[in-house]
Amino acid sequence: MKQWQKLPVFQKAMEIQKLVDYIVKSVEKTDIDFEQEIQVEMIENNLDYMRKNSLIIPAKIAGASGKDMLYDIKMENAAIIRKAARDLITDASAIEMHGFKDTEYLDLLRTEIDAFRILFAEWVKTFDQWNYIIDRWGLFNPPGINYDDKDPDDDIPYNPDDTFGNL
Repeated sequence: MKQWQKLPVFQKAMEIQKLVDYIVKSVEKTDIDFEQEIQVEMIENNLDYMRKNSLIIPAKIAGASGKDMLYDIKMENAAIIRKAARDLITDASAIEMHGFKDTEYLDLLRTEIDAFRILFAEWVKTFDQWNYIIDRWGLFNPPGINYDDKDPDDDIPYNPDDTFGNL
């Protein structure tokens, strides 16, 4: 078993993925009376987004769990994970709004996402803020580091002959 598979946040993400899979199958088997044809397409899109978001979350956790992964990459993955989790809640509400009656499953999803949120926040606190390069876009720098800060590595002299020799 890979190290990231042992993380509580990853395990909870896999539980959420299984729950979403069950919800999607339940909605697909349910007869919902739609007033307009566009509503069918809308709920199908909600289900498709739920499937995709439930798969994104564990994939991005695995992708951000590398020991030597840079801080900005970890934070970028974390932002994608947060968005996917929040979108699951939005899509669950949309499915309910369109007439899905088994709301206890949607309530369970909301509860599980809230439990995930706590595990996620604790996991993000473990990110090594000192393993970074300056994010020139300014989104994912560690506290106190700005996009326009001078990079200390710029002071290191570079001589291509040191790297490549006299080719």
